[in-house]
Amino acid sequence: MRQPERIVRRAGPAIALMASPHRKPMSASSLHAFLGAHRRLFVLTGAGCSTDSGIPDYRDAQGNWKRSAPVNFTTFIGSEAMRKRYWARSLAGWPRVQAARPNAAHAALARLEHQGRIELLVTQNVDGLHQAAGSAQVIDLHGRIDQVRCMRCARRMGRETLQAELLRCNPLWIGAAARAAPDGDADIEGLPFDQFVVPACGHCGGVLKPDVVFFGESVPHERVEAAMSRLERTDALLVVGSSLMVYSGYRFAQAAAGLDIPIAAINLGRTRADGLLTLKVCEPCSAALAAL
Repeated sequence: MRQPERIVRRAGPAIALMASPHRKPMSASSLHAFLGAHRRLFVLTGAGCSTDSGIPDYRDAQGNWKRSAPVNFTTFIGSEAMRKRYWARSLAGWPRVQAARPNAAHAALARLEHQGRIELLVTQNVDGLHQAAGSAQVIDLHGRIDQVRCMRCARRMGRETLQAELLRCNPLWIGAAARAAPDGDADIEGLPFDQFVVPACGHCGGVLKPDVVFFGESVPHERVEAAMSRLERTDALLVVGSSLMVYSGYRFAQAAAGLDIPIAAINLGRTRADGLLTLKVCEPCSAALAAL
């Protein structure tokens, strides 16, 4: 267990930071002071970082699902009906992700990297917006939605290429009314999912899947190892727009706490790591980071 107060020693003078388990959410000015006191950051971002770019998030302020849980890996691989449903919804939802542009939060993090302040940015998002904003030191923990992979031969293709094939095979679905959902998904009603045609891999006939980590699927070990090796070289962990309810992200908060690395979070609701935080800012990510 952490003590109510601890002294963090890095290359510079010792800095006293409060870590009371009963702390209240802090303001953006406190975030500014925190970042000023910790020069080398490990940044972990989640869906809340991209909501101002028009990509919905998954969870409410209590960390619960806003909608049904995302598709499960085993179900996707084992059920042709599920694949038809997934790709039909993706056909309608992909244009929104493709058109999304970085927001002020992405831009602020890119500027911090260019100033030499970020050791590594690990994102749980699959939208590529950090790279579009200019960040280079990025690990896409859960992969990228703009790539598609064959589950048999492992060949990859761009999502745009598959989109053209999906439209060619399914003219009935062109212009279908749909409501935006997270990560390129969409809510569609009134169309026959069982009639949707899903192309197979053009090379081997295998099942095509977005090159992202589905629920029930493991994050590639090499990504986790690469990120953990960089975490040890940082002064602080900054969590941006993630509830950390999924272990793939929460593990970095656990590791930081074990290394006695202070943790700050920008998130509108509860996080799984609230008890580990030195600082919490309950504001939209763009608003909290734009002033930096």
